[in-house]
Amino acid sequence: MTRAGSEPGKNGKGAASAVQSVDRAVSVLEILARRGEAGVTEVAGELGVHKSTAFRLLGVLENRGLVAQAKEHGAYRLGAGVLRLAGAAALRLDISQEGVPVCRELADELGETVNMAVMDEDAAVNIMQARGTAAVTAQNWLGRRTPLHATSSGKVFLAHMPPALREDRLTRPLPRFTERTVTHPPALRDELDGVLEQGYAVTREELELGLAAVAAPVRSHDGSVIAAISVSGPVYRLTAGRLPRLGGRTAAAAAELSRRMGYGF
Repeated sequence: MTRAGSEPGKNGKGAASAVQSVDRAVSVLEILARRGEAGVTEVAGELGVHKSTAFRLLGVLENRGLVAQAKEHGAYRLGAGVLRLAGAAALRLDISQEGVPVCRELADELGETVNMAVMDEDAAVNIMQARGTAAVTAQNWLGRRTPLHATSSGKVFLAHMPPALREDRLTRPLPRFTERTVTHPPALRDELDGVLEQGYAVTREELELGLAAVAAPVRSHDGSVIAAISVSGPVYRLTAGRLPRLGGRTAAAAAELSRRMGYGF
């Protein structure tokens, strides 16, 4: 019969062991970062553990691509996975920093609200906002998760997805937010093809009544779309006749930010 309280103790011991393993794994990465390369014996010596423990840690990290083993002499070094993680964090930071002057200049020129969004799973998330002189009553969109099919930034991300992934998204339910929300997959598919042709996306009262927006893609050095710059405002200012000019100017600003991120070099 199990005594009361014995299981929590067991769980606590397991949790402590897991934390210790994580701490040791991080220490392995720090050792390799400092030394450049190290063998199992050297890693074990610095950690103060048996060689078999060091070997298991290195094996787990190697499976995740965080360390790599040199074939010629068996020593370990940091793997490409570390660069991938560091690059993702740096990219989010860099695009925020580089995007500030581009978005502010666009907001000052057009007088409207300018947002920059990144894709987060099934939503577009605004990470920066600049307000123009005419946008005194504009909403604060910072940090808001907005649906892909009902926003200009979201349509940019959908349009530039690989075809199979885009089709998968279009087979999912498309919630209706207003009477103008595009929820019919064939109609949305045609619109997304148009986004690719004209270089920007447009929405008019599809997420909120009275709100219109245009957005254009920001590309990384490898050409992949990593963000979208959008211009939004009330429909009485962002008229159908004005949207093409706004779309062209937004696309130019997005191209400038893409250049700053290394695209085209």
